[in-house]
Amino acid sequence: MSDPAALKHAAALKALDFVEDGMKLGLGTGTTAEAFLEVLGPRVKGGLKIVGAATSKRTAELARSLSIPLADLDTLAPLDLDIDGADEADRALSLIKGGGGALFREKIVAASAKKMIVIADRSKLVEKLGRFPLPLEVETFGHGTTVARVIHVLDGLGYHRVAPVLRLRDGEPFKTDAGNLIYDCPLGMIDHAAGLGRALSEITGVVEHGLFVGLASTLILAGEQGVEVIEGK
Repeated sequence: MSDPAALKHAAALKALDFVEDGMKLGLGTGTTAEAFLEVLGPRVKGGLKIVGAATSKRTAELARSLSIPLADLDTLAPLDLDIDGADEADRALSLIKGGGGALFREKIVAASAKKMIVIADRSKLVEKLGRFPLPLEVETFGHGTTVARVIHVLDGLGYHRVAPVLRLRDGEPFKTDAGNLIYDCPLGMIDHAAGLGRALSEITGVVEHGLFVGLASTLILAGEQGVEVIEGK
């Protein structure tokens, strides 16, 4: 089971074990989260009663196409479960997210849930976060000056000569569903992820960062040897 799509499917199936009738679910964004929707849809058609809060327009469109009922987060919160993917995860269940461009709304939904279950293939498990560039969602107004402040703060924390890269799509700046820009920051290994996250959150113009610390409760990893479930302490 080395095919990436098959691994995502296996992790998504395991996540279904945590879903109970009547639950209110957060529905993540990205290819792994979409794999969960693909296995959730048939269960809903088979009679499973759930309602979801989507973290992006793309997720909402896919959910509707699979007849998964949706409602506004403000109507549903607190959620029973949030089920989402990750670009990186460590065994302490700290994450880097944002590769799918929905990190701001994903974090709002995760913070509104009693539990967050993260599904991924084993390649996403790392000893220390930072191999994947850290996404920052940034307000479009004055984004150049915001990024200059980001570089200054990172330098003061020991991340020297970091050059944040404006994310593009089809040659144009990528815009999030909220209309913001994303800069990807190649940091290398991250020490003290929680402290870094707090420092980035204090920068005026930074809407949100892709460090998810203290939010995930369960990590489901699918690999060639099977599926591993890591529970938070």
